[in-house]
Amino acid sequence: MNNSLNIDAMTETAKITSFIKTVLKQQGFRNVVIGLSGGIDSAVSLSLVRKAVEPKNIFVVHLFYFNSQINSLATFLKKEGIPQKNIYNISIKNTVDKIKTSIGLTKSSENYNVRLGNIMARIRMIYLYDLAKKHQALVCGTENKSELYLGYFTRFGDEASDFEPIQHLYKTQVYQLAGYLNIPEKIIKQTPTAGLWTGQTDENDFGFSYKEADMVLELYLNNKKTFSKNIFKDFPNAERIIDRINKNAFKHHLPYTLR
Repeated sequence: MNNSLNIDAMTETAKITSFIKTVLKQQGFRNVVIGLSGGIDSAVSLSLVRKAVEPKNIFVVHLFYFNSQINSLATFLKKEGIPQKNIYNISIKNTVDKIKTSIGLTKSSENYNVRLGNIMARIRMIYLYDLAKKHQALVCGTENKSELYLGYFTRFGDEASDFEPIQHLYKTQVYQLAGYLNIPEKIIKQTPTAGLWTGQTDENDFGFSYKEADMVLELYLNNKKTFSKNIFKDFPNAERIIDRINKNAFKHHLPYTLR
């Protein structure tokens, strides 16, 4: 891995913990709601929140369309000290399927999987924000920097949050932090997926790995390098990665308004 992607996990943890405490204090909140998918990003985010907030003030929400993973997350949740009464295990299938039916979305529809995934992501946010209102809490996001710049998120869905503890970290850096935070090996080794359809994985959708993407992102964004085959000769998918960055840049500037 590029040395510039290495982080001091202890220092980073302290910085993020301080950030979370500051946000809550400045905005006048004590409670946090967080969606826990079963993947590494939400697990790391929860562990960081736990270092800043008492367990009684954390509300964990597992929102699933296919199968619940809450039982496999039980040990992790117990380690973090989350009270059972603060854990929500909610199926979004009926809600999503009703919307599918109402708009005539079928498997033969154009862009079926993506449209279905977007509906799921936006429904999850409805639940999270309703529970945040119920518990007078802020919603903790779980997006990383790689997803942000690759545009791998649903507008007004999984990108919606009140604060983002790991959005400044690339996916490979999140893995570094996970090791320091003692996130269970089962979660760390799980293939990254948004869980939007059966067999869906992030890297299959991309056509390249997070490891390659992060090195290209670092070079392209931080060093302001324009694409050239010489500069990116070590990265066979560099052109595809940079093209994806540029095609999804519009997502970072919405909504467009008259000023």
